[in-house]
Amino acid sequence: MIKIEAIVREEKLEDVKEALNSIEVNGITVSQVMGCGMQKGYKEIVRGSEVDITMLPKIKFEIVVSSEEWEQKTIAAIQESAYTGNIGDGKIFSYDLRGAMRIRTKETGYDALN
Repeated sequence: MIKIEAIVREEKLEDVKEALNSIEVNGITVSQVMGCGMQKGYKEIVRGSEVDITMLPKIKFEIVVSSEEWEQKTIAAIQESAYTGNIGDGKIFSYDLRGAMRIRTKETGYDALN
């Protein structure tokens, strides 16, 4: 099993969800997160003072897939749908997952994913 985490622009939420749905990736977790990278944030006027906003709002997708084949399909779908070509498009991480359990049935491993 492989866990994929993708941090993308907020405005790409629906595009990524649609792309994952189109390749039949069903189990996803989505969170609103804050982060910074090369984009470095922006300046804003707050109560008359200029303030550096260095943490930007992003969307984090967490997906667990069963094989390397599904890992590649999932990563390709996310990359294509989240791409704008500008700094701040995000990152995709993947790593091996040691185990999974469905709480209701106590199924483990691959069976817990389906």
